[in-house]
Amino acid sequence: MTPRGRPPETATQRLQRLLTMVPWLLQHPGVPVAQAAAEFGVTTQQVEQDLSLLFVCGTPGGTHAELIDAQWEDGHIYLSNADDIAAPMRLTRDEAVTLTAGLHALVASLVRPDVVERTLAKLRAASAALDGPALDLEIDDGSRHPAMGPVRTALGGHRRLHLTYWVPSRDEATERDVDPMRVLNLDGHWYLEGWCHRAQGVRMFRLDRVEAATVLPVDGTPPEGARPRDPGDEVFVPGDDDIVVVIEASPEAAWIGDYYPTESVQHRADGSALVTLRVADVALVRRLVLQLGGAARVVRPVELAARIAEEARDALRAYRTGATTGDGPGVGDGPGAG
Repeated sequence: MTPRGRPPETATQRLQRLLTMVPWLLQHPGVPVAQAAAEFGVTTQQVEQDLSLLFVCGTPGGTHAELIDAQWEDGHIYLSNADDIAAPMRLTRDEAVTLTAGLHALVASLVRPDVVERTLAKLRAASAALDGPALDLEIDDGSRHPAMGPVRTALGGHRRLHLTYWVPSRDEATERDVDPMRVLNLDGHWYLEGWCHRAQGVRMFRLDRVEAATVLPVDGTPPEGARPRDPGDEVFVPGDDDIVVVIEASPEAAWIGDYYPTESVQHRADGSALVTLRVADVALVRRLVLQLGGAARVVRPVELAARIAEEARDALRAYRTGATTGDGPGVGDGPGAG
């Protein structure tokens, strides 16, 4: 039963208590249930529920004889057959490297990462006592971005940020006031997620596109109802600065309507499709259409269509010039070949 006034306990919190409780009970055989409850800040009923759960725990894949034996009927707790669970965890070098990399990434996403940094120090010290090279990893923790410092300061002090943010689709810098919510790494890029007052919504800002970041002497608490996005979602979120692009795709290129986040897809009887999508960086569309070698073309905006057509003509002229002089690629290597 949850004590009055306390929020419901999560599964993670209970697991942490159980992992701490097992070695403590082994070191205190016969301890009264009430004393154990006081030690872990729970009720005696909760301790008995924990013991009932431990009673069906043991080594994975083991038999009934390898389960933890917990006795508490006389009001005193006796635990046995739990030495493996209570033993200190020993990591392999691969596990230590993986854990170190994860902790490095976690440091950058926390406002006060003291606990994580102490854990990293312990891992380095433990690795130094082992044979082989020490755990000294080169990991992108976001600190190379000048904006990371102001972002973390704003997060720690609940302050608003003023950003000068480059918008690739227009090749220009925009000014924005943002109430920061968190920083995270997705697909190899560091992002600030926060409430953008210009867009009046939650937006993600790539730190390598932040040209300047200033902490403002203004409260930066996001408005009620602003929620971080699920990290499993696509990074792409349509915004006011994005450009609507319409692509006509032949049957062999119609897959782009299923692969990319789209506004709409109109499938035609011959298998072709008219795909409408929003993009923040038109360079992505240019590369896609050029790589498809004529299997897709941009319909709108007409300026982008003309630019891509000119790039394709330049590439074709360069190919033909190279083929004539014998310095270019061989037959079948040029744009649209194959």
